[in-house]
Amino acid sequence: MLRPWKTILPVDLHHQVAVYQQIADGIIAEIKKGRLQPGAALPGSRILAADLGVNRKTVVLAYEGLIAAGWLEAADKKGTFVAAELPSLKKQPAKTRSSFEFNETAVSTLHPSNTGGLIVFNDGLPDVRLAPLDELAKAYKRIFQQKARWRMLGYGPAQGEERLRIAIAAMLSSKRGMNTGKDTVCITRGSQMALYLTAQTLIRPGDHVAIESPGYLPAWQTFVQAGAHMIHVPVDEKGLMVDELEHICRSRKLKAVYVTPHHQFPTAVSMKAERRLKLIELSNRYGFAIIEDDYDHEFHFDAKSLLPLASHEHAANVIYISSLSKLVAPAVRIGYVTGPAAFISSLAQLRGLVDRQGDPIMEQAIAELMENGAISRHAKRAFQVYKERREAMNDYLLLHLGKQVTFSKPEGGLAYWVKMNRPVNTAELAARLAKKGVSVMPTERFSFTGEPLNALRLGYASLNLQELEEGIRILSAEMAISRSKK
Repeated sequence: MLRPWKTILPVDLHHQVAVYQQIADGIIAEIKKGRLQPGAALPGSRILAADLGVNRKTVVLAYEGLIAAGWLEAADKKGTFVAAELPSLKKQPAKTRSSFEFNETAVSTLHPSNTGGLIVFNDGLPDVRLAPLDELAKAYKRIFQQKARWRMLGYGPAQGEERLRIAIAAMLSSKRGMNTGKDTVCITRGSQMALYLTAQTLIRPGDHVAIESPGYLPAWQTFVQAGAHMIHVPVDEKGLMVDELEHICRSRKLKAVYVTPHHQFPTAVSMKAERRLKLIELSNRYGFAIIEDDYDHEFHFDAKSLLPLASHEHAANVIYISSLSKLVAPAVRIGYVTGPAAFISSLAQLRGLVDRQGDPIMEQAIAELMENGAISRHAKRAFQVYKERREAMNDYLLLHLGKQVTFSKPEGGLAYWVKMNRPVNTAELAARLAKKGVSVMPTERFSFTGEPLNALRLGYASLNLQELEEGIRILSAEMAISRSKK
């Protein structure tokens, strides 16, 4: 028996309607409401009679009437079921609609949810085929074999498992030159959650937030959701134009500046050292927070990887956000945020309100892989694969697109920023390419000024060499067709 029939089928032994008819009417009502679907099994007559406190013959009489009317059907030695084909239902009164008001949220996703065989040039995701699944599975198994494994099934700290916070703090110290500890790290379900919690903790309605243009749409949406007024600062080949930012600081009070300095989104340029220093100096002079989103730090291929803004000795106002999702796989929802102790404490309290805790088993498993070096070894392997694909992408763009586009091989990151030499509506181009089996992201959404960008962000890391060349070849052919029509 699958349903609480005592509550769903109330029976009044003193009602003028016969009890068997009350039972039959109740079952018909459940079918009409959709709670009993065609083919659903009903409890045996003895069981239902016992639950309702009536004679079994009363239930049998109700079932026989419903079978005769076509609502139920009996299968020999199997039981009684809702009929596969029900009698025609009379039109029911329209369901009462909700009348309360609420805050509508409309967010544009950057990643296609169903790629169904497409060659996908995403925004720069890793190749999940390279993920260290065997090591992760073994770590899970070891955790569940521990004698004290039951302790992980209760509530843990909203700030995240201490073991993982210690491992991340150690990594930030040794690999990224940052001075942080477990108490100033908060684990989140990915960097997007870290950004959301940061915005909600930091921003009050009416605050001004500066953001890169072109820039990362989900960040813009997150700050608007928090009530911020957005100010767009241009980006050039050296990153955020901090002189423009300084002019803004002289005329209005900024609460924060959001930047992706290591590999700017979407252009993939790296912010140069002199601009990094000036940004930190402006932050200290004018008292605004720097929200540094370092979403794919591990993959910098040219010169030595630049250290985060947060590593600078005078970077007192930097809130640093990063993630392991780009390193391992998007499904591994391990992000983190670090910053001033009081800020992180408040952010962790907010995290506890919206998500009591993360995934302690996953956090313990990832911590183990960080401790035993498995994550570091995977990073080295992935680095070499992505470096090869970056070189191949450069060659394929030159070979198939030639003079149709302008681009520079990015110093790092997992995507190319390819500018079209002729005006292109990338939304229309994306729709045409989808019919040819190639997925690209329209980039109009990254232009906060409304001006066409005439460019594509082409993530290459998740595609092998054959997929890369085939995708670029199809893109080239479609652009050639478009050009011939003009």
